[in-house]
Amino acid sequence: MTEKIGSATPLVKRDGSGASPQGRSAQRPPARRRRIPYTRAEIAEIFRRFSVQRPEPKGELEHSNPFTLLVAVVLSAQATDVGVNKATRELFQIADTPKKMAALGEDAIREHIRTIGLYRNKAKNVAALARTLVEKHGGEVPRDRAGLEALPGVGRKTASVVLNSAFGEETLAVDTHILRLGNRLKLAPGKTPEAVEAGLLKVIPQAYLRHAHHWLILHGRYVCKARKPDCEACVIADLCKADIKTSDVPAALVELPPGLPPEPTASG
Repeated sequence: MTEKIGSATPLVKRDGSGASPQGRSAQRPPARRRRIPYTRAEIAEIFRRFSVQRPEPKGELEHSNPFTLLVAVVLSAQATDVGVNKATRELFQIADTPKKMAALGEDAIREHIRTIGLYRNKAKNVAALARTLVEKHGGEVPRDRAGLEALPGVGRKTASVVLNSAFGEETLAVDTHILRLGNRLKLAPGKTPEAVEAGLLKVIPQAYLRHAHHWLILHGRYVCKARKPDCEACVIADLCKADIKTSDVPAALVELPPGLPPEPTASG
């Protein structure tokens, strides 16, 4: 029988009084780690197929350097990548460095990004992080998590995206798509992005960590969609353990453009 990933916590043997060998005051053993219904070989095969489908996946936020990527990710909170790209094309032509963005100022930034949700607060953050980069980092984007997360408007997810996409770090930013997939596919069940991130980092093979972030986002955005997953277009349909899947037959495994969706199926 093939062993599934996850292990139960050993039981503590008790005497007739019900006390543990360490006494009644001993701490309870940690909660059992939830098992997932995949073998290590199955998980490796899932990511192998993603790697064949998109050998060099790319995010869809337009940028030209680490700074413009950082700004784009900050602006993408509660906004679509398409909407952010429309707003930043002209902005980045004018200000593609921290120095230029700081000189542009909050009011002008706000006018450029008015079409994006929460644009007032985002303009304030972008102006502030640009000034911080100029004053404290010599106009360079920090290459470490602590430095990134200390910037205005930058949290763990944004830092992870920048570390991964700009600097090649093996980080995994959990957005709504990855949060959904972690639970739906039962790869890393969890109620919070942090829990799903921790679960995925435990099970994804090291060889696939570099691009796992983009593979999962693109799969969630274009195939395993929130309302109705397109199982006929899924290359891992035979491996998937989702309760709502409608097909066990995997789609043809062919290479796709780095950031574009697969061709629509006849049903979709």
